[in-house]
Order: sequence, then C-alpha cells, then structure tokens
Amino acid sequence: MIWLSLHEMENFRYFLHLAYNGTSFHGWQLQPNAITVQEVIEKDLSKLLGGNVLITGAGRTDTGVHARNYFAHFDLPKLLNAQELQQLVYKLNRMLPPDISVYEAFRVKDDVHARFSALSRTYHYYISRTKNPFNYNFAWNYVGNLDVPAMEAAAEIIKMYSDFTAFAKTGSETGNNLCTIFESHFIQDDNLLIYRVSANRFLRNMVRAIMGTLLEVGKGRMNISHLHELIKEGTRSDAGESVPARGLFLENISYPTDIRF
Repeated sequence: MIWLSLHEMENFRYFLHLAYNGTSFHGWQLQPNAITVQEVIEKDLSKLLGGNVLITGAGRTDTGVHARNYFAHFDLPKLLNAQELQQLVYKLNRMLPPDISVYEAFRVKDDVHARFSALSRTYHYYISRTKNPFNYNFAWNYVGNLDVPAMEAAAEIIKMYSDFTAFAKTGSETGNNLCTIFESHFIQDDNLLIYRVSANRFLRNMVRAIMGTLLEVGKGRMNISHLHELIKEGTRSDAGESVPARGLFLENISYPTDIRF
C-alpha cells in the first residue's frame, strides 16, 4: 500500500489505550541505541497497517517505570470503523510482547493530542515493607523504620507549592518547573506503602525525587521546616536521592470527556 504524504490527504486521528511493564524497556520515548515501548508499538502497528505509522505518547516515562494506563495517538489517511479498530487491537496484542498490552483503539477529534490535551496525570510509588519476591520488579523493598505520619504531613506540604526546581533532573530541557499538584498523600495496603501524586504535569524524574525526599522525612533525617526551605530555595542536590524506577507506576491520565469523535 502506497500512502501519500500527510499534507496531501485527509487524516483521521486515533487513540491507543495501553499498559506496559517497563522492566525490559528504556522508557517510552524512542532512543537511538536502546529498546523502548514506543519503538516496539510503532513497528508492529506499521506492519499491520501497511505504512510508516508514527505514534505520539502522553509523555515520557524513564527506564524501568511502568504504566497501568497510558495513551498515545496516531494519524491515518483512512477511516476505521469500530469493528476494524477492535480487530486492530486484537491483532496488535498478538504481535506485541507479553509486557505490552493494548486495551482499546478509538477515534478522537482531530485536534486532540495525547500529551497536550491531558488534564492530569496520576502516579503511584510502591514501597514493600517486607521482602516479597513477587513484588521485586514492581515495588521498592524498604524494611527499615519509617515515621509514616511525618511522611503523610510532608506529602500534604507538596500541594502548597508550584515551583519544583528542587526536584527537577539537572540538565532537563524544560521551559519551566511549574506544576499544579492536585493530590499528594499515602495509602497503606497491608505491607505496601503507596505514595499517590496527581498533577497537571510532571518534570522528568520528579516523582522519584519527591519520594526520596519524603523518605528522608520518614527516616528522621529531614524535618518539616527543612522541607519548606528545600522546596522554596533548594536545588536538586539538596533533595533526597531518587528512589528506584521499578516502584513507579503511571496509574492514570485524565482527558476531557468529549475527546471521542
């Protein structure tokens, strides 16, 4: 099948709703010398559709980070009906490796963008409080003493600020370090301590840096007044170390309710 250029014909936009286990991937975004989730999906999608299909993700996730609910868009010079989209999902899942799963493909309005149309993103960071071999790739094991009430108080403080320069990865190419935090709190589920944070956007490595800093509070190495000072005036070197990627999940991305065509 020979396709004309995107500028020579009408294109239709589609969303993919998917999930992936990030253990074996160097993040979402294409890289020249490493396997990524985007690369794998683009290759199989292009084989199925008979052309060079490029997909745009809702944002980058780092090496080893997982996504429970992720969205990406792609454009086609062909209108696919509901049955064809269902068949596309079925065939794509048969081709993709076991650590990537596509839930749904659906048409959206032409101006909807997987990244820029998102209203919020929600991450969970999982800490296993006991050694559990079945959680190893999906939680960070920490069995030392933690002052969880102090960590909960510190998590509330995160919502008071919008400039997160102190948690920004050094050298990141970001226009600004401003984020609006909607949620920041802990959930205790048996032997799991889960940090839930939701915002309109996140800086690269931001959640892992925040989690590392909250752990410093839980270990008694940082108090609440120090945390305020860190966020207002500190740099990345003043914050806690980034926790391992394997405990981080992109849990959800929310969009306006009217994006579907």
